[in-house]
Amino acid sequence: MKYHIEKNTVRETLVIPLFGRLVCSEHFPELFSDPEAKRICDSLDYDFADKRKKMESPAGLFGALEVAQRQYDLRCEVEAYLRDHPRAAVVNLGCGLDDTFRKCDNGACLGYNLDFPDVIGVRDELLPAGDREQNIACDLNDYSWMDRIDASGGAVFFAAGVFYYFRTQDVKDLFCEMAKRFPGAVLAFDSCNERGAKLMRKTWLKEAGITDVSAFFSLEDESELIGWSGRFRDVTARSYMRGYRDIYPSVGLFHKLMIRFCDSLVGMKIVRIGFRKEGIL
Repeated sequence: MKYHIEKNTVRETLVIPLFGRLVCSEHFPELFSDPEAKRICDSLDYDFADKRKKMESPAGLFGALEVAQRQYDLRCEVEAYLRDHPRAAVVNLGCGLDDTFRKCDNGACLGYNLDFPDVIGVRDELLPAGDREQNIACDLNDYSWMDRIDASGGAVFFAAGVFYYFRTQDVKDLFCEMAKRFPGAVLAFDSCNERGAKLMRKTWLKEAGITDVSAFFSLEDESELIGWSGRFRDVTARSYMRGYRDIYPSVGLFHKLMIRFCDSLVGMKIVRIGFRKEGIL
């Protein structure tokens, strides 16, 4: 039996980025291959017709490109860390239906997928935990989840489209606690500037019915983070769409213009924070 997805529910919001990765693999097969996204979408009792029509418009397809490229970027960060720490914990903060751990699994690392209980309930049905993998229901602002992470072999944390919904102070507190609890670890996440935040509030956040606009984190310059904690070893950032591989030559004129817009005006980046090793403050 196929898994039913009701319209206008949390389950539907989880399906959108998943479907975006599928659409990208169909339209840009030389850039993206995601058979797992296809497998899950095929297993759902859900009418994708309206979503496909919107997502295959020029603007919609760029949104799908963003989703797929973001996963690629964060996967690069995870794989880079695993080259030096093959037994590390790979921790997906606000995982939704993302399968980055499985794409990066080297046969020795540990995977942790964290999200709210209702999201993990859906994930357990569609992406049940495999070997060396756990799906953990939690609130990221309740730090008890950190007790469940085995970081004896190191840890790499990543978050895709998550911290936008956090107040800046909550982001700061979370990052500082992680740096304290996981010395030598790395955290990677996506961000945009305040202009990008305003644009999101006026467009898809409004359409999604999200009204708590005060809970929206933005970042003008990654160097702002350096002063947050003496336990931050370094903070770096790369272009969201061109920093890990340059997809600019592979897309059409409209999408080239959108990439320039995101780089120059919206400040879309992947930010990486390295935590100092224990004993160094």
